[in-house]
Amino acid sequence: MNLGITGKWALVCGASKGLGFGCAQALAREGAHVVIVARGAEALQATAERLRADAGVPQGTQVEAIPADITTPEGRAKVFAFRKDFDIVVTNAGGPPPGDFRDWDRDAWIKAVDANMLTPIELIKATVDGMAARGFGRIVNITSSSVKSPIDVLGLSNGARSGLTGFVAGVARTSKLASANVTINNLLPGVFDTDRIKITMEGSAKKTGKTVEELRQQRMNGIPAKRFGTPDEFGTACAFLCSAQASYITGQNVLIDGGAYPGTY
Repeated sequence: MNLGITGKWALVCGASKGLGFGCAQALAREGAHVVIVARGAEALQATAERLRADAGVPQGTQVEAIPADITTPEGRAKVFAFRKDFDIVVTNAGGPPPGDFRDWDRDAWIKAVDANMLTPIELIKATVDGMAARGFGRIVNITSSSVKSPIDVLGLSNGARSGLTGFVAGVARTSKLASANVTINNLLPGVFDTDRIKITMEGSAKKTGKTVEELRQQRMNGIPAKRFGTPDEFGTACAFLCSAQASYITGQNVLIDGGAYPGTY
């Protein structure tokens, strides 16, 4: 299927690895020019070279790397100094650390809300009016399955990401945007085979005495698909939400978790 986004400009945050990389790769393979952003300059440049060398990326597709912390005003200013107008924006920031809510002070909450709620809102605010004026726009926020099924030790993430979800539910349905072919949706990943899950399991292995492989198998057994997701399939889902064909999908929370969420709605 031709997704109709060849030549569009996409901003993908947290794109040096994991789910962000999967989204950047899928969009580039569809011929969208991608501006990838992450804090680590060396890893980001390596990712840019990997995308440029990808045989699935059409010739002429531009890949630009901007090392920056997108959660800061300075980082966002650096990105928009390079390019002001984007047709596609994929917001993505690492989740806050787990813990006991009794131990989190105001600074911990502000940091979590700033990264996982306010930063996506700032990126939306900076781009949607230009999208509406041009008659095409796609914003996809990478959030978490914990928005639908909260995890007790991830209270910072539960709270901040739920705040973003509520905001998107309202702004995505404004007629000024929806009628101008501008959509805003959230992708909710379950457990994916990324560095983050590897680090988490290595930490759990030290605490429990179990091997990483035992913990992986235990976790996979709790997923109906009996496996973890891959960044490639996550990226493909993201690319579809960014496509011309997805113009009638907006304000939605798309859960990608191998069937782990047990609810009907």
